[in-house]
Amino acid sequence: MTSRGHLNSEAWAEVVKLSAAINSSLELEHVLNAIARAAANITDAEASSVLLLDRRRSKLTFAAAAGPVGEDLIGREFDASLGIAGRVVERAEPEVVRDVSRDPAFFSGIDQRSSFATREVLAAPMIYRANVVGVVEVVNRQGGKFDDEDLVILKLFADLAATAIQNAQTHQQLKREYEGLRTGLGDAGIVGSSEALCQVDTLCQRVAPSNATVLLLGETGTGKELTARYIHQLSGRRSKPFIGTNCAALTETLLESELFGHERGAFTGAVGRKAGRFELADGGTLFLDEIGEISPALQVKLLRVLQEREFVRVGGTQSIACDVRVIAATNRDLQSAVSDGEFREDLFYRLNVFPIRLPPLRERREDIPLLVEQFVAQSAGRLNVGVPSVSTDALAILASHHWPGNIRELQNVVERMVLMCDGGEILPMHVPREIAATARETIDVQPESGLRGYERAMIIQALNGTKWNQTRAAEVLGISRDNLRYRLKKYNIQRPR
Repeated sequence: MTSRGHLNSEAWAEVVKLSAAINSSLELEHVLNAIARAAANITDAEASSVLLLDRRRSKLTFAAAAGPVGEDLIGREFDASLGIAGRVVERAEPEVVRDVSRDPAFFSGIDQRSSFATREVLAAPMIYRANVVGVVEVVNRQGGKFDDEDLVILKLFADLAATAIQNAQTHQQLKREYEGLRTGLGDAGIVGSSEALCQVDTLCQRVAPSNATVLLLGETGTGKELTARYIHQLSGRRSKPFIGTNCAALTETLLESELFGHERGAFTGAVGRKAGRFELADGGTLFLDEIGEISPALQVKLLRVLQEREFVRVGGTQSIACDVRVIAATNRDLQSAVSDGEFREDLFYRLNVFPIRLPPLRERREDIPLLVEQFVAQSAGRLNVGVPSVSTDALAILASHHWPGNIRELQNVVERMVLMCDGGEILPMHVPREIAATARETIDVQPESGLRGYERAMIIQALNGTKWNQTRAAEVLGISRDNLRYRLKKYNIQRPR
């Protein structure tokens, strides 16, 4: 600012202009960076930073910065009671430190790690609805010293910045909640809280932000396509298409056309050009189910796409570039198929970048009560009947079955039971005979893992049914409260947050 003294019309105009700039976006990162740049500009400072306050952890974090050492600051955090910024948070008042070497609160460590020298600091609290949400700091006025006008300007700007940050954070939260509704485990069709499923969730969240190829391994009916959709919705490609193809459902010729498309006249019946799945999924995710069933000739063409990121339509000559994230799935042992010469080794390594094994239902029995609850509601809706309750005895039978068909089999069985009970309570008599006849087979054959999963499932069902009232849950289970607490600790059962 060239004008000194009182806050004149030029200064006001500059503040309004910069306010418009920082409010031009609702993306939090963009807003924070805009605030840092604007703060330096409006005070003629050599550098600036935006620190956000985390009241729950009592920490201040450098969220954005402008100047020579800005990149080194981002992400650093410190106790909210320390430093000049901590003092500003505590007092909720702006201040100017004209000689930082005389202020014991100044932390010189950053200067020592760089060639930058801090002489003076001007800091103002960002206050939204009487609450400090962070601090704006500017360092070293170019060609002079900070004065009272700079203090007034930064204080006014900090209040405007607080509103911009709050708007962006609210937008981010709403966006996160919306994405959570669309992509959360439950809404993705993947229901449960077992340790095995939590491990899968952790791997999905780890790989989703990348473009790495994922190979989903597991038995039929374990939810491979749902898991692929979950990864897609967690990724940066979520706004682009998710295209799925079952490689075992088509002949070699049809599958090639399905994947890569074809030109007019490429074969009998090709009356026009058709876009393939790789084209349709451009920018998004292509899910290749039963990848172990594709022919050797098609394996070669798929390998080329993964290596070169381009393909040629059937009957065509032009190479078409594609930006597609591939998630493949199989219930076969591909390594054995490689050893037997049935699957290309180089393609296997291209696909096996990030393998995720999906556990069969018998390894996550504690999830059966939640799955049954969801499938009962879904089936009742499809069949246009009342939603029945499920008796403990019927659930016990379901929880102890081996489930060779996994979740898909359970879903079909639940739908049959909903039909049989006529909208009343699902009782053991409504469980299909073939399920009831083998209900305890797993426990007899595998006493430790089978009994553990069965008992854990019963405890979780009782807790869910009593809204996690341990006394009432113990009564339902027919055990003492101390006995229930012992089992909660034994099986590491914790109430969902």
